[in-house]
Amino acid sequence: MPKQFTLGKSERLKSRKAIDELFKNGKRFTVSPFRVFYCITKEGGLQFGAGVSTKNFKKAVDRNRIKRLIREAYRVQKNSLEILLKAKGLNLFFIYTEKELPDYHLIYSQVEKVIRKLSSIINEDIS
Repeated sequence: MPKQFTLGKSERLKSRKAIDELFKNGKRFTVSPFRVFYCITKEGGLQFGAGVSTKNFKKAVDRNRIKRLIREAYRVQKNSLEILLKAKGLNLFFIYTEKELPDYHLIYSQVEKVIRKLSSIINEDIS
């Protein structure tokens, strides 16, 4: 049975160097409640990260919950991006910008919008 809906260690954006490069040279767009940074890379693979501001959420419990919800919504929906990218790579980082705790359905629908917008942007870049 293939592990289609996983978010493994190799798919997480953890390298400080890669994250700094993404914020410095990557492109960005906003789909409320997210600010999304992305950068198409030469090496294959889709790497993803999520962040929540300490300024908006003082408690680590709240920040971690939001990041967990974002990762889960992304994990379930990332398949369309993987199919689209094929041999290219993509570094992707979501920053949650709202001040209220979200529910899963809001996060899921907004991540879906982000992936659709990102897919159209990638199609334009590849063409």
